[in-house]
Amino acid sequence: MVCARIHACDRHLPDNGRAMSSSSAPPSVRVRRLDPRFVVGLAMAVGLWVVVIALSDPTINVSEPFSGTFATAQDARSYHGFDYADIYAGRAAWNEIGAYPYSPAFAQLLWPLNQLPWPLFVAAWTAILIWAAYRLTGPRLFWLGLIVAALEIAGGNISLLLTMAIVEGFRRPWTWSFVLLTKILPGVGLLWFAIRREWRPLVIALGSTAVIVAVSFLVAPRAWADWIDLLLANTGKSGTWAAIPLPLVVRGPIGVALIAWGALRNQRWTVPVGTMLCLPALWYGSLTMLLGVLPLTTPEERARGWARVRHPRRARTAEAP
Repeated sequence: MVCARIHACDRHLPDNGRAMSSSSAPPSVRVRRLDPRFVVGLAMAVGLWVVVIALSDPTINVSEPFSGTFATAQDARSYHGFDYADIYAGRAAWNEIGAYPYSPAFAQLLWPLNQLPWPLFVAAWTAILIWAAYRLTGPRLFWLGLIVAALEIAGGNISLLLTMAIVEGFRRPWTWSFVLLTKILPGVGLLWFAIRREWRPLVIALGSTAVIVAVSFLVAPRAWADWIDLLLANTGKSGTWAAIPLPLVVRGPIGVALIAWGALRNQRWTVPVGTMLCLPALWYGSLTMLLGVLPLTTPEERARGWARVRHPRRARTAEAP
């Protein structure tokens, strides 16, 4: 009888008769397999990080597209080597490499990184940008985010950080302070809250910005006067060859209209896209802001949107009552 029971139990065991299946293993001994797409993205990230550091020669100025010279982290020079006694000294020409057109508050935020020598600064700054790309895409689409953002990460501008602040702003409105104290004009995205009469997040966004400005002004009042002078001196200037030749007077109203339409229809993805169109200059690297669509939509919504683009007539027919 005992032997019969043992043989009956053996028939329900795996082929080896003793090994425990992974599904029956306790949670403490299960091995979670990494998604191959994340592994690919991680390898791409490490490779990109190394290349940016290796090619970030601060003595090379690439002012012409076909000059025969190349260097990474050109835009990152705007955020390193500050003279905190005179932040804007030698940095007031908006379209020159190393120019710093942002508020004193952002320069003060960067103080810890400015204590690093250039190679370590580039390493830290590039890692921050890669982390921002990961935050926007998640592990499965990390590889795609790196492809889209490669130009921006190589240059070292802040479009990825700007996008992350806008996306996070739906849950943490104070992150809009980063937008208002750097690129400024993309702050038009706050229209979302005004149109929807969501006054609390709007007050938090503006109030937190005011507090940061007040504290920063107490630390460096002269720098704020210099920043205002810089903005007035550069008003109306367009981008260089590295910008899409579409003036703000054309794309700005389109961006505002898109944000307004999205607010009325609860389409959050319109905010990063609309604010991108409202940038002072639409650099090619700024197209990275389109990654903000990913965390603000579901895969199903993106699939339907792509279907409308590929087959507009079929999509209209399917949606007709």
